[in-house]
Amino acid sequence: MKKYILILLFVGTSYSLFSQQTPADLQSQSIVIYNAHIHIGNGDIIKNGSIGFKNGIIDYVGLKADMDNYQETINANGKHVYPGFIATNSTLGLAEVDAVRATRDEDEIGDFLPHIRAAIAYDAESKIIESMRPNGVLIAQVTPRGGTISGSSSIMQLDAWNWEDALIENDEGIHLNWPNPYSRGRWWLGEDPTLKVNKNYSTSVKKVSTFFENAQVYNKNQIPVHLPYQAMSGVFEGNTTLYLHAKDEKQIVDGISYLKKIGLSKIVLVGGNGAVDQLDFLKENNIPVIVSRPHRLPDNEDDDPKSAFKIASQLVNSGLLVSIDVSGSMERMNTRNLPFYAGSFAAYGLDKEIALQLITLNSAKILGINDKLGSLEVGKHATLFVSKGDALDMRTNIIEHAFISGRKLSLETHQTELWKRYSKKFQE
Repeated sequence: MKKYILILLFVGTSYSLFSQQTPADLQSQSIVIYNAHIHIGNGDIIKNGSIGFKNGIIDYVGLKADMDNYQETINANGKHVYPGFIATNSTLGLAEVDAVRATRDEDEIGDFLPHIRAAIAYDAESKIIESMRPNGVLIAQVTPRGGTISGSSSIMQLDAWNWEDALIENDEGIHLNWPNPYSRGRWWLGEDPTLKVNKNYSTSVKKVSTFFENAQVYNKNQIPVHLPYQAMSGVFEGNTTLYLHAKDEKQIVDGISYLKKIGLSKIVLVGGNGAVDQLDFLKENNIPVIVSRPHRLPDNEDDDPKSAFKIASQLVNSGLLVSIDVSGSMERMNTRNLPFYAGSFAAYGLDKEIALQLITLNSAKILGINDKLGSLEVGKHATLFVSKGDALDMRTNIIEHAFISGRKLSLETHQTELWKRYSKKFQE
């Protein structure tokens, strides 16, 4: 009997250690935040303003709200209110422990997998997800990885019981990794690491064009169903965005030129490190860019070491719609640094409010959710937070309140719990 009691205690303790806190309840009381610097998300600021919301929807943004219309008031004197930050091209919820294969669902076997859906693999109780909210990252585009066509992405809010509760926009985009025209040897195997022409580039491009041409003429009513071709139908009908993952200049031009040639209208470039050499081409074709994060090494030996920090301002100043790609080394954990990526871009040529747009309204426009998220405007979802200071500066991004559709979130995580625990120890 004692043996079974010990097992139950172990299971219960393990669950409490590894489970996420309970998601917030629906908004039950109307709330107004006043005396705040309100960063709208479209480049404007209202100083000493108010923002009110009821039933999860913003119903007032201005200088002075009628306080009697709200049941709860929050005095944010000298503090800042921001729209919830939106992470694009993330793998949040698709993997938990990199060293444990059973916890990694971001990459499936195969090359052409448009029918693989990130939404149903999303783990709403990931420990990593709860660590996003204290930095203001409240929304994420959850995207698969690997292969030539990785699958379809969906947009999630980061406080939910399960993937169905988290879902904001289902299967909104298909992700194509354009073949690389160049390659490097694997130095760890003794191969030459210098850049050289990829001899298989033409063959790889031919495989892509063959798949797209077959998918384009596919009859959706045929039996048996061909799932990969059927999943591509929204791309050709203009309902689904095609995200072209390409960094090199030739990749960018070849990929966009081909996709335009076959009649695709909704194309977004992801990565785009070589985009600064094709600004006119991108503008002519009206291509938004989800640009690589600034905290990375240059791609080539002769690149300007600061090029990764300057690229956003170059793209924005040319008139392109720009957001920030969070993929890369330790990408899930580092997604919490999204506001500081924007802050780094602001330090290299972007106005601070324009840099803020990269992770708010611009992201929402690219993802097609700007009718309800991305800025603090009447009629949009009350997905926002209150920070003691500048949210794009890691020294002052100290969040006191956060809301998703009016639901007041817990800002506690396993990290804050450990911090409090060991703070007490060393105070002794």
